[in-house]
Amino acid sequence: MRARFSTVMSDLLATDDRATLVLADIGPLDLAAGTPAADRVVNVGIREQAMIGVAAGLSLAGLRPFVHTYAPFLVERPFEQIKLDLSHQDLGAVLVSIGASYDAAAEGRTHQCPGDIALLSTLPGWRLHTPGHPDEVETLVRAAGSSDDRQYIRLSTQENRRAFPMDGRIHLVHAGTGTLVLAIGPLLDAALEAAAGEGYAVAYTATPVPLDRGGLRELSAGFDRVVVVEPFLEGTTAATVGAALRGSGVLIEHVGVGVGEQRRYGAPADHARLHGLDAPGIRRRLDRLS
Repeated sequence: MRARFSTVMSDLLATDDRATLVLADIGPLDLAAGTPAADRVVNVGIREQAMIGVAAGLSLAGLRPFVHTYAPFLVERPFEQIKLDLSHQDLGAVLVSIGASYDAAAEGRTHQCPGDIALLSTLPGWRLHTPGHPDEVETLVRAAGSSDDRQYIRLSTQENRRAFPMDGRIHLVHAGTGTLVLAIGPLLDAALEAAAGEGYAVAYTATPVPLDRGGLRELSAGFDRVVVVEPFLEGTTAATVGAALRGSGVLIEHVGVGVGEQRRYGAPADHARLHGLDAPGIRRRLDRLS
């Protein structure tokens, strides 16, 4: 996903005079080196709060800033600047993160960020995306480049085998009965493996905020239970899913990254297993919740 982002960003810088890229000493620093677009790639160094302020200034100047670094340094550390410089001033920007919840697990807790979607969900006017395939990344980045709003695109090293349209809607992937599993972003393949057999239908979205409430309510008709499998902090989507299904009588459950500290850094697969987000772990949760 990160390689595809760099390829698409390079093309946007070459073809769109509004496109700018702000970095914090991490990422494709020389992406436009030797080209007329070189001045529109700004490396602020390891000054994450300043990075957001610079993006706000570029937006005020009529440019379209993309801001890229690891999720905790892009969302958590400069959150006050995101809240004030971008949201409060109603300025547009595109934040593009890497690291997801625990992709950089070997780097320790400093590089883990399961709470990014929950945190940004507290701010108005944001579109938050968790693509599950490089093709989805390209579609989202190109669309964001032609817009003026505030978007967050969360890149991951975990990928699904199949890409879906990035239209913000919830798509039915596997028909079934009894329980509807809503898989978000890169957890689709694991959810499909976990839900194999009778009794489970599987749907997919890469845009948890704003959630396709109408689509979810329509798809959930006839099901007893909806289980949301989310690649970030468990329960992040609880309020919006609950609002969508209010009065329907459907039981709602969430499977995601737990709040407990996992101090065995290991690899991303180890963290997925420890949080119960690999296919066997999701299956155990589905069976336990049934």
